[in-house]
Order: sequence, then structure tokens, then C-alpha cells
Amino acid sequence: MSESTSALDSAQLHAELDAIFDEVLNDLTGLVAIPSVAWPSFDAANVTASAEAVAGLARDLGLEAEILTAPQSDGTDGYPAVVASIPAPEGAPTVLLYAHHDVQPPGRDEDWDTEPFVATRSGDRLFGRGAADDKAGIMVHLTALRLLADRLGVGATLFFEGEEEAGSPSFRNFLETYRERLRADVIVVADSGNWAAGVPALTTSLRGMCAIEFEVSTLDHAVHSGMYGGVVPDAMLAMTKVLASLHDENGSVAVSGLHSEHGTDIDYDEATLRADSGVLDSTTLIGAGTLASRLWAQPAITVIGLDIPDVAVSSNTLQSSLRAKLSIRLAPGDTPASAVRAVEEHLRANLPFGAQLSIGETEGGSPWQADESDPVVQTARQALTDAWGTESVTMGIGGSIPFIADLLEVFPGASILVTGVEDPDARAHSANESLYLPDFKAAIVAEALLLQRLAPTR
Repeated sequence: MSESTSALDSAQLHAELDAIFDEVLNDLTGLVAIPSVAWPSFDAANVTASAEAVAGLARDLGLEAEILTAPQSDGTDGYPAVVASIPAPEGAPTVLLYAHHDVQPPGRDEDWDTEPFVATRSGDRLFGRGAADDKAGIMVHLTALRLLADRLGVGATLFFEGEEEAGSPSFRNFLETYRERLRADVIVVADSGNWAAGVPALTTSLRGMCAIEFEVSTLDHAVHSGMYGGVVPDAMLAMTKVLASLHDENGSVAVSGLHSEHGTDIDYDEATLRADSGVLDSTTLIGAGTLASRLWAQPAITVIGLDIPDVAVSSNTLQSSLRAKLSIRLAPGDTPASAVRAVEEHLRANLPFGAQLSIGETEGGSPWQADESDPVVQTARQALTDAWGTESVTMGIGGSIPFIADLLEVFPGASILVTGVEDPDARAHSANESLYLPDFKAAIVAEALLLQRLAPTR
């Protein structure tokens, strides 16, 4: 992975980027304005409009961009993705540049300090839904290609997905359908973050995930709490006891059979973690081991849904049945199928009062661990260091990118790089999502350096 003799340096690329950055920001602003939420309860036309806007930006670079779909498991078409390619010169690798143009729902307007779909600049931050996750990733790819232009020494394929925030339901079929068009030697997934604002990172481990819906029943119908309370166990009592069994007294996961790792090369400062997460000063952190191992290398279980009456409409009733949904994060080395079995067995073993358990829908995505000895990884780290002017680090992410496993299965020989523009205060998925513009610039320059350094020596 050597540089060509005409290699550009970071300072030159930063200067060239500064000259066009207002245009880049204007293009990103236009993308943020499209509420491209790929969920059934939102207007799918907005996702199509987003794909068309992204394809238009690729065509502005002279690329023949196509808007493509593939079937989901139920046979219906998935949401539209954008694909465009630049052929590789003889003997040069092809790099697949991935990002997604769909976004999370905005949530409640009152939680935002700005309009969620109006990109609003305040100092060094650009606020708006998708400003960081992941329309900035699209602009990193497009702008890196724009900077290099005819100095690009590798092949490049753009793949901008339209349903990542909805779980990528057609992703595997998309890879299979367009396998030859997407085939690459290196895959850059621009959908992660950095260690801190101003400190670049390459993500080298991701926790997997699975989700389980289940129902607990103790009665065949709801009854008066005064008439039968104190004798008849209601579903809420049974549910709270079984949910409480998922963790021990210090908050560590208490489900046997879930894999756990403990070694990490970098650790969180507790004050930084508290500031980044917004945990209250009075709240004690949970789990055991280093903070980084708890976040990246150990399992986590969160109750993300519970079907119970709202307080405002509650009545004096013993509930007959209750549904819950768990989100389980898996350490590298585990599998979704194994984790689902372990959690199901735990639920059954800890049901109180002879309650009945019904398992509903499950879903899952595998964890991932990069090979840090891969020369492509070393090239990427150096590009990050040069672009930021600060030594890059490798880090794990507590979240998941389940489709990484699909990429590895379909393209087993490819090197995968997980990069991103987010920082701990980007608040992706939350209100007041924002992009830190200095890191956005550095990410563009880093990718341009990486692409050039992946080209063979001339």
C-alpha cells in the first residue's frame, strides 16, 4: 500500500477543500432538507426524493448514477439505493464507498432547538437530522472523489443505501442481486464516529445485536385489583420479576451463555463518558471491568419496549398479559442465534408464579472484529493521522452495523474499514443531532489521502 510518486499532502488537500467548502456545505444542506425516513409510518416518497438528490450530486461529478432496489424477505421492493462506479485502472484495486441516505425519525419537535430538517449552522456545528448520520458520510465520499478528480488512481464504486436506519431489510438481497457491480477489494463504511472532536479513530470492533419480543401471561382476562389483588399474580408483577433477573446487583448482565471479552487497548475517562452520555451526577454507572470493555466487549441488555397502560388512562386492574421487547448487544465472538437461545432459556428459567411465556419476533446482526494487522488498516490509520494532524486511534463501538457480516460473506476477500464523521456530542438518533465541521473537513481529506495511497506505485 504505497503512495504514488505524485502523492498529494494533507495541507494541499485542505487548501483545495477550503476553496469549495461552501458548495459542499450547501449540498449537504439540501440533503438534510429531505425527511428521508424509511419506516412504513413515514412517506416513502421522501426516500425516493433523497435518492434522486444523491444521484444528482453523483452525476454532477460526471458519474452515471443509478437508483436501484432489491426485494425484501416478504417479496416487496426495498427502499431505493444509489450506485455509481469509476472503473479501476489496470492493476489498481476497486474501493466500495458506502453510506446511507435515510435517516432516523426526528422525534418530538419540542425537543429540538432548531428545525430538524433545516440544516442550521451554529459556530463549528451544523444541526439537523442526518447532518451527521449519515448524509455527511455521503458528502465525504463525493467530495473526496471531487478533490481527486483525474488524480484518482483506484476504481471507486458508490453505494448509498436507503434503509439502514430501518434495519437494512433488503441489504443482503441487494448485495446478491448486484454482486458484480459492487465487488471490491476495499470497502469503506462511513457510518461510525471518532474518539473525540479533533481526535480521529478507525472503528475496529462492533458489538452485534439481537432483539426479542415476548409476552408474559398470568390470567385469561383482566380483573379488579381490589377484588383479587394480594392473591392473584398479575402479569406486571411477573414481568417485573423476570426483567429484574436479567441483571445482577451491579447492573452486569446475568444471562449465562452470552459471550464476553474484557481486553481493550484504550479506555474511557469516566468524566468524559458521563459528559458524553448525559448521565445524571447522582446516577451510578453499571457493570464491571473497564468502561471501554463494558461498552465494546461485553453484552448489554436493555428493555426498549413495554406494552402497559399509560398512567393517564390507567385503571384499578390486574393486567392479564404484558408484552416486552429486549435489545441485546453482543460481544465480538458471539452469534445472534446463540444469544437468542441463551436469553430465551433465561426467561423461561426465571418466570415466577407459573406464568406463561410466549416468544414473538426476533432479529439479529453479528458482531465484527477487524484484522488490525491488515496493511489497508494501517494505511487508513495513517491517512486519518495526516488529515487531522493528530495521532489516530482504533476503537470499538457499543452499537452495531449488522450488515458488515453480509459484506464479509458476499465479499470475503475484501478489507473493511469503518470510518465516520460523528463525535461524542453529535447526538445521532437524538434531538439536536449535529455535525462538527472541522472533523467533517478532516474526514474528507483523510479519505482522499486513503484513496490515493491505495493506488499502485507508478
